[in-house]
Amino acid sequence: MRGPVLLEIDDVTVQRDGRRLLSGVSLAVDHGSVHLLVGPNGAGKSTLFAAVLGRVDFTGSIRFHWRATADIGYVPQSFAVDRTLPVTVGEFLALSRQRRPVCFGIASALRSRIEELLERVGLPGFASRLLSGLSGGELQRVLLANAIDPVPEMLLLDEPASGLDETAVGQLERLLDDLKRSARTGILMVSHDLEQARRIADDVTLLDRSVRRTGPPDAVLTRDLAGAFASAAGIVEP
Repeated sequence: MRGPVLLEIDDVTVQRDGRRLLSGVSLAVDHGSVHLLVGPNGAGKSTLFAAVLGRVDFTGSIRFHWRATADIGYVPQSFAVDRTLPVTVGEFLALSRQRRPVCFGIASALRSRIEELLERVGLPGFASRLLSGLSGGELQRVLLANAIDPVPEMLLLDEPASGLDETAVGQLERLLDDLKRSARTGILMVSHDLEQARRIADDVTLLDRSVRRTGPPDAVLTRDLAGAFASAAGIVEP
């Protein structure tokens, strides 16, 4: 059962070089819920994430109503990896989890924790793989593993299913369901898959620089409105 409001976005506007990227956006994410952002490419979904993370200037207000902690997990839409850097997946995940440099090795307890994290996102045995050798979908799952430990109170996911096959998408959706039910994590996620929105979301916001509609999936994703957004490049409708 979902809880009270965790993230409250009220009348947020973002402008850059005289161009309005977002206009008067208002929505809320509850504790223990999944709120999906859908809309055409260029609709401002990633810009909204940047505003929530404090990376762009905006007008309006963004407020967190923390329950106990102030932990935010974040998985970006893309992540540049230096192909010449010989860093393994395990070393990457250990960088922020131990004080000593990873070149001196990873503590055994942390190594076990990393293996558990990778298994949870469907990448068992990947700790010794080079980060630079991963596919786009595999890298997304490593970033997800990094984002959920420690378990965040707020999780921001910018197209986390990009590059994932059907099995991996199913694993992702089960993980999100577990986080929202057991940890009461509030999840704000960008998706181009309207069927996924119907399947996992508690709330959906159709965004095209401003909020076109927001509410429960059945109320928002009507056939006519969903069809209009599906006609834009990148939107998947069943």
